[in-house]
Amino acid sequence: MPALGPRIAHALRREREAAGVSVSELARRAGVSKATVSQLEGGAGNPSVETLWALADALGVAFAVFVDEEASAPTLVRAAAASGVPSSAAPYLVSLLSASPPHTRRDIYLLRAEPGEPRASEPHQRGTTEHVVLISGRARVGPTADAVVLEPGDYLAYAGDAAHVFEALEPRTSAVMVSELR
Repeated sequence: MPALGPRIAHALRREREAAGVSVSELARRAGVSKATVSQLEGGAGNPSVETLWALADALGVAFAVFVDEEASAPTLVRAAAASGVPSSAAPYLVSLLSASPPHTRRDIYLLRAEPGEPRASEPHQRGTTEHVVLISGRARVGPTADAVVLEPGDYLAYAGDAAHVFEALEPRTSAVMVSELR
C-alpha cells in the first residue's frame, strides 16, 4: 500500500473543493487549525484519527474517503503490513481494510489497541451503526455509558451516532469494526 500522506492530501483537496469551502472555512468547521488543513493538503503532517474524523464530518464524507486505496483486483492486507492512522489521545491505531463502494455505506477497519487511555469517539453522522468483532485480547466497547467487555470472538453492534468508546484491557488487543451509515 502506498503511503497515506499523498492519498490524504489528494482526497482532502478534492473533497474540500467539491464542497466549495476554503481552507479557513474547513478548518473552522472541523475545529482544527488552518495550518493543519494546509499541511495535510500539501502532503505534510501526520494526522490523528481524531483530525481525520473531524475533517470528514465537516465535509459530510466518510473517514474512508481520506485513506482508501482503490483496488481492481483481489485485495489482500497482511495484518503486519497494514498502514494505519494513530489516535492522538489513546494507544489506538485504525487501518481501513475496505471502503464502502459507491452507493453503499459501509467501511471495514482493523483496530489495534493497547491498554491505557480509552479511545473516546464523538458521535458520527446520524444513522451510523458500528459492528465490532473482537479478534484478540479483551476490550471495553460501545456506548460510553453502557460499554461492555468483549472477549475474542464476541460481536457487538451499537449506535455510532452517539458517544462511544474502545478501551483495550489487555496488550495486543485487536478487532474488526464495520461502520455503516443508513
